[in-house]
Amino acid sequence: MVDDSEKNALLMFLEAQRASVLAILDGLDDRLLTTAVLPSGWTPLGLVEHLGYAERHWFQEIATGSDEPLDWPDDDHAPLTTPRPPSVVFAFYRAQCERSNAFIAATPLSAPPKERHPGPLGDEITDLRGIILHMIEETARHAGHLDVARELLDGKTGLGPVLPSNTTEFAPR
Repeated sequence: MVDDSEKNALLMFLEAQRASVLAILDGLDDRLLTTAVLPSGWTPLGLVEHLGYAERHWFQEIATGSDEPLDWPDDDHAPLTTPRPPSVVFAFYRAQCERSNAFIAATPLSAPPKERHPGPLGDEITDLRGIILHMIEETARHAGHLDVARELLDGKTGLGPVLPSNTTEFAPR
């Protein structure tokens, strides 16, 4: 029998960060989702699309060596903005997370990636465990960015998931 406690713990933390991203942005209208509040020019919606691309990159391109084609041209993502509407971007992000979860469920944590990420991080990521840990870090970092942007956009703070005492699933507040 395989002990999946480590995989379950890693997935729980990744899902918590994903839920934070969605909860922080819940209730923002299209105008606010596409409003840049920092000089770098990124928008909340652009950052969600970036996270979808990150899920796709790490769990498809790097881990499996192949990825599903996009429904749009692979356009320039700098400075993390998007021409796509919120419904399309959120559906893309959720679909990428679902694909990542399916891959995680079917793959041992020790499985090496089929491809190498360019740059120094590529040398550090040697298995699925490393990919998941990186995605926890990346998603958490960007959830923090989104939390600050939300406060600047409409003054709301403290948004994010709560862990109900009787479940391991996260839900927005």
